[in-house]
Amino acid sequence: MVVIGTGLIGTSIALALRARGSEVYLSDRDAAALDVAVQIGAGEALPVGGLGGPADLAVIAVPPAAVAVTLLDAQKRRLAEVYTDVASVKALPLAQAADLGCDLASYVPGHPLAGRERSGPSAARDDLFLGRPWALCPGGRTAPDAVAAVEGLARLCGAMPVTVDAEHHDRSVALVSHAPHVVSAAVAARLTSADDTALGLAGQGVRDVTRIAASDPRLWIGILAANAEPVADVLEAVATDLAVAASLLRDGSEGAATHVADLLLRGNAGRARIPGKHGGDQRSYATVTVVIPDRPGELAMIFQAATIAGVNVEDIAIEHSPGRPLGVLELSVQPEEAAKLADELRARGWSVPG
Repeated sequence: MVVIGTGLIGTSIALALRARGSEVYLSDRDAAALDVAVQIGAGEALPVGGLGGPADLAVIAVPPAAVAVTLLDAQKRRLAEVYTDVASVKALPLAQAADLGCDLASYVPGHPLAGRERSGPSAARDDLFLGRPWALCPGGRTAPDAVAAVEGLARLCGAMPVTVDAEHHDRSVALVSHAPHVVSAAVAARLTSADDTALGLAGQGVRDVTRIAASDPRLWIGILAANAEPVADVLEAVATDLAVAASLLRDGSEGAATHVADLLLRGNAGRARIPGKHGGDQRSYATVTVVIPDRPGELAMIFQAATIAGVNVEDIAIEHSPGRPLGVLELSVQPEEAAKLADELRARGWSVPG
């Protein structure tokens, strides 16, 4: 296996394959990134003269605008039998590969839907793709055995392969990933002029909304430029909703508030449509709130208490108290198990409100 590009995604794929016993060779124009990836055990550097024969599969982990030229170069060198990429935009690389005369039979455009706010090989993890969808967007000329090879790669990394048309993929990720990133950045940008009082009042809500705004802007400029039209469509729709809400709030009448409430209700309905745990429908969990000191081992002891109580923790959230060495832990559990967990935690000395 060959991985071209040792950023977060490429290195994470390499680590996942290495963890499952695969031989991996790495290539990157950035010698420093390549060196880090090799040092953390993601594979060996690809020899300058190649491998002496084509590898089974080459993964192209470069920005969207560079996919096609990288593919053409790799195919000219007969680097592999099958090629895939992991860019988060699919129609542009596929069209550019066709224009350049790449062999489209051996090329399967792909996109593992996983990531982190951090970038680079040092942020890579071998479990990054576990349970995550991995979009495959084969073109009309893609060979079935090439598709099967990339499906195997996705499964080997612990992901769930999903076949989707390239343009449909790009419209979908514009809605669920690319435009939300811009909206998050727009909210976070308001904080640059905030005073210390406002920032001191910041709670979990603003942290949740702005979390993805911490991602590398250089990476996102390339993604947004490659998927510009679909992203612009979503942003215009969001901007219309916000502009109407702002106008109604300034109006201040009772009827205006009703219209703003409609937006909030539509937000509830849309949020409820996001698949829940294991990809099924979202379930309603009870929340057990625990006040915890900020000290080593505290979370481990809480989870041990849940284990003793025989309660499975479905999800967690932590909010730290500004200026105080403690936080509030929210444990999502099945409603019928909430009281049992709360009693166990109280019995072990934790403060459980309610």
